[in-house]
Amino acid sequence: MAIRQILKRSLSSEKRSNSTGSTDVPKGYCAVYVGESEYKQRFVIPVSFLNHPSFQGFLCQAEEEYGFCHPMGGLTIPCGEELFVDVTSCLRRT
Repeated sequence: MAIRQILKRSLSSEKRSNSTGSTDVPKGYCAVYVGESEYKQRFVIPVSFLNHPSFQGFLCQAEEEYGFCHPMGGLTIPCGEELFVDVTSCLRRT
């Protein structure tokens, strides 16, 4: 599945969850919030990414920035959206 399709699905899921009050995250996936500013973009990623060495850097950044208290109520990653999309695109190809 192409990254753009996945991101569109993630964004459409967010719109549904905002209108219905539920959180549409498929089994085997998790929602993460990405951004360096006050506004964070929500992405839905496979849980398998969490163990990948390339993704571990994001998790270290999140731990340094927020510890275990994430302001969005979920995993928040303090990096640029472009970098996040680039890394996750590479992970999807492997």
